Amino acid sequence: MAAKPLKASSLQDLKQIQTSLALAQAKAAAAEVVRATLARKAEANQNLFVLAAGAVQRLPDKRNALLKAEQPEPTPKQKLKDEQAVMQEAISDEFDITTLLEVDETLSFRRPGIGTDVTRKLRRGDWSIQRELDLHGLRREEARDALSRFVREAAKLGLRCVRIVHGKGLGSPGKAPVLKSKVQSWLVQKEEVLAYVQAKPSDGGAGALVVLLQGSPVRQH
Repeated sequence: MAAKPLKASSLQDLKQIQTSLALAQAKAAAAEVVRATLARKAEANQNLFVLAAGAVQRLPDKRNALLKAEQPEPTPKQKLKDEQAVMQEAISDEFDITTLLEVDETLSFRRPGIGTDVTRKLRRGDWSIQRELDLHGLRREEARDALSRFVREAAKLGLRCVRIVHGKGLGSPGKAPVLKSKVQSWLVQKEEVLAYVQAKPSDGGAGALVVLLQGSPVRQH
């Protein structure tokens, strides 16, 4: 219910009303002073705590899962190096080796600076065959890649004499040795190859080549 307005019926009543209003205003002013004082004290206490404790951070909510930032995938440096090495050692199917082969019944090869005694010793079997690669059943692209890797790894291991089995082509259309001429061409393009000859009958005959490599010492890790 709304308060009834004060009515001054006499001069004395008017003075009482003025006194009441003055008291009310004084109480309101005193309350405002108290509020302002308390606010200043609270701010001073907060600043004092910050100065004493330093900057603070809100504690994490344990109900939330902490997710680690995704790390960038490592750069496959070794893979890139291997791919670059393969590109540098790429061998072509169009390389013509007819002018590089010795004119004999076996079409042997020796790099410039390699004497005829080397191919003669290869034919005799003076070097022990240390490793063999069999290309039977591989398609041309597969055989080319396999031969390139085989020669590169054999040279790194320090191997000197290896055998490459390309087959006689008896299972090919027309009974033609499809891989034979390709393997001869590929080997000439590999700088690790010093010479090769057709294998002895006991080592594969017309279906294989004995290859002399420029081996390098095995690196110690």
